[in-house]
Order: sequence, then structure tokens, then C-alpha cells
Amino acid sequence: MLIAFKLKLAFACAAGFAGPLAVAPLVMERGVADIELRDRQAIVELHRGSVSYRVNGDFTRAGKQAAAPLVQISLARPLAIMKHQVSSADYQRCVDDGACRALDRGVVVAADRPAVQVSWQDANGFAAWLSRKTGESYRLPTDKEWAFAAGSKFKDDGIAIDDNDPSKRWIARYEREADRAPSDPGTRTFGSFGSNENGLQDIGGNVWEWTASCFVRGALDDAGRIISENSNCGVRVVEGQHRAYITDFIRDAKAGGCAVGVPPDNLGFRLVVERNEWARVRRLVARVTGSIS
Repeated sequence: MLIAFKLKLAFACAAGFAGPLAVAPLVMERGVADIELRDRQAIVELHRGSVSYRVNGDFTRAGKQAAAPLVQISLARPLAIMKHQVSSADYQRCVDDGACRALDRGVVVAADRPAVQVSWQDANGFAAWLSRKTGESYRLPTDKEWAFAAGSKFKDDGIAIDDNDPSKRWIARYEREADRAPSDPGTRTFGSFGSNENGLQDIGGNVWEWTASCFVRGALDDAGRIISENSNCGVRVVEGQHRAYITDFIRDAKAGGCAVGVPPDNLGFRLVVERNEWARVRRLVARVTGSIS
């Protein structure tokens, strides 16, 4: 009778997972290498919606500088993303395991402080290590995903451009950078910068976050549509108080790697987890049916 109930539960989960909004697992997996580490990752699950998004990169139209397109983006599927940035304590566990490069000496190692002074390569390496340790699949968010999760905290970096007077664009960019007040580079405990409407903490605080997206140079047609794009994946998009483009091996943006403008105070990251719920159900069913024999 108990086995029959478990099978019914498994197939009920499968039916629930088929719906467009059902992404939270009803049955938690416990057969992973490091349950404690996985369970410490606070995850926010975002569903349907849309947000205004300025495409990342530099664009031209008829050979002249042009504003990047402003588009509406929506989620093709639910997005599970960390509530706060990866902590320095969790990153240190990766270091202790021999899978990550050591943090700089000035970084405070604590469970409630973000890991900072990390490069894109460091962040990507941590995601691979965490995936192995937990049995989940972690990765950096794309810039579009980060913008969606950031919601009202996402900053549009577009500048109106007069095709007949490019100097106005340079002046507008200079004025925007000059208006940015200096911030305290010291890290703070999680939640110090509050939560956005999606429940994510510290978006737009003094930690800029690596994304998976590459820097793009593109061309637009007369209607403002993208007709060509060339990606430079040696430079990645980081998001925070403003968008910046940083070389992937840079750990301290103030030491170089920022394409334009005021450099980020700290480079950190939060991760997306890919949740293949059908795979979970198949494993659950296999365990239950295996126990019958």
C-alpha cells in the first residue's frame, strides 16, 4: 500500500511539473554528494512576465554610432536564481576542495558576505564545482535573465544619439558618469541593500555580478532592427548599479578591464539552477519500483 502511494505521488508530481508554473520540486532529492551545501542555496523562482531591456553591446547604423535597441523580453520558461550572491564562505569551500582559485587576502570570508574580487573564469569554475557537489546544474545567468530577475533595479544604459552630432552623445555619457556618486567599496552583509519586487537581495548594491553574456558589436538597419552581430567572449557583461564590460580574467575592475565609465567596486556573482523536474521524477520512480523487487 505504501509503495502504491509513493508511485501515485511520483506521477502526481509529473503531472504537476507539466504545467507552465510548476517548477518547485514536490519531492526533494537526497542522494547528492553534499546536501548541506545545496540546501544552503536560497533560490527564488520567477515565472511569467516581461521587462524592458536594452540590448547589450555597441551598435552602428549606416556606419555611425547608434543606440542599442530597447526591446521587451519575457521568460520562455521559469527561472530559478539565487536570492543573494554566492557567499565568500561557500566560495572558500570550493577553494579548500582544490577546485577554485583562492580569494584575495582582503576579502572577508563569511557565510553572510558575498564572494568578491572574482573573475568570470572564477565564477564559472565555482558553478561547475557546485554542480558536481550538489547534483544540480548551476550556471551564470545570461544578461537577459539577470535583467528579468532584477526587474525595476535594471538600469537602462541607453543614451539618445544625434546622428549629425556625435559629440552630444559623448557629452551625455560624460555627464551620466559624473553624476554617479562614489560608493563604499567594502562589502556588507546580505540584505543590506534590500530586496527587489522579485525577492532578490542586494541587486544594484556595491557588488556587480558576472553574467554569461558576451560583449557584442552590431549593426542596425534604418528601422533600428539588428542585422548583424559579432560577439567577443573574452569580454563579459557585468550588471550592478550600471552595466559594464569586463575582460573575463579580471578580478578587480579598478585595475583594468572596464570598457567605459566608472568601474565596478566589486565583482561577484549569483547563479541560476537548471531544474529538470522530469529527470527527478524518473529517478524517483526508478528508486520506488526498484524497491519492489
